[in-house]
Amino acid sequence: MNSPLIQLLVLAGIAIFLILRLRSVLGTREGFEKPPVPRQSSAAPRPDFEVIEGGPDRDIVDYVEEDSASAEALAEMKRVEPSFSVADFVQGSRGAYEMIVMGFERGELNEIQPFIAEDVFETFVEVVAAREDQGLTIEAEFIGVREVRVENVDYDQDTAEAQITMRFVSELTSVVRNAEGEIVEGDPKAVKRQKDTWVFARKMGTDDPNWLLVATDA
Repeated sequence: MNSPLIQLLVLAGIAIFLILRLRSVLGTREGFEKPPVPRQSSAAPRPDFEVIEGGPDRDIVDYVEEDSASAEALAEMKRVEPSFSVADFVQGSRGAYEMIVMGFERGELNEIQPFIAEDVFETFVEVVAAREDQGLTIEAEFIGVREVRVENVDYDQDTAEAQITMRFVSELTSVVRNAEGEIVEGDPKAVKRQKDTWVFARKMGTDDPNWLLVATDA
């Protein structure tokens, strides 16, 4: 056998060995393969949300009926003064109520005068003075406000004057003592419930943010 034929047989044997080796490593593929599955993003598809504009102002309808005159008045007040918040007003009126009630009960009127209209303050002064003339003093403790509600809202577009009527239900203890210190009315251990309807007023769009108590109707 000549040398070229031997070399050809050797090369053929090497080629067959390599093919068998590759088949054992890579395996075989038969028939039709499924196309590769496309990779899916791990992030879930975002739904299409419908944006609804022009809904009711929750800062208003949380406190008064949506289609009421009070709601219209509050909306006009907010147009004149966009920074005005009904929620902040209600919270502030609650604090003012406690402060004014306790100032009146204890006869400490100087501290509450800046928050009260002049005619209402004069009435407070007369009542406290009459108590003092009789030698009476009041000992009171404020327990808390149990209910606060917007009763009515009025707004005058010509004068920008706003009035908000608030309804308060509170609990406190109160006793009246005479000059000798004897209790003539009340019980220091008895909690009484007090209901008040107060009207606060302010001119909208001004630099003065303070509301004044302009009327009381217990």
